[in-house]
Amino acid sequence: MVESIARVKHIRVTPQKARRVVALIKGKQAQEALAILKFAPQGASEPIYKLVASAIANARVTADKTNEYLDEQDLYVANAYVDEGTTLKRFRPRAQGRAFQIKKRTSHITVLLSTPVVEETVAAASTKKASK
Repeated sequence: MVESIARVKHIRVTPQKARRVVALIKGKQAQEALAILKFAPQGASEPIYKLVASAIANARVTADKTNEYLDEQDLYVANAYVDEGTTLKRFRPRAQGRAFQIKKRTSHITVLLSTPVVEETVAAASTKKASK
C-alpha cells in the first residue's frame, strides 16, 4: 500500500471557500479528482489541482523508493482537509476618521492519497491467526 501526502501552506484562499472544493474530491480516484478540479469554476480549484498532482508525483517517488508497484489508476483521495492559516489584517479609511478592518484569510490545505488495501494480504493474515 502506497500513501503520499502533499501540503500547501499560507495559500491566499479563505478556508471556507477551499473546504467547498475539497469536499468535491474526497473519496474519489486521483485522476477523477483532477478532472473535477480542472473544470470546477471556483477559484480555489486551481491550487488544489496542483496539490493533487503533486501528491500523485509524491506517490510515484515513494513507490520507487520502496520498490513497490504503483498503478496511478489505483490512487484515491483518502483524506483531504483545510485548516485556517494566518490572517493578514488591513485597514480601510471610513467616514469621520474611523478605520474599517479587512481580514485577508489564508489556508493550509492537506491531501492524502492512498492505494486500497489488497484483500488477499488481509485474508492471508487472518488464516495465519486462525492456524496459530
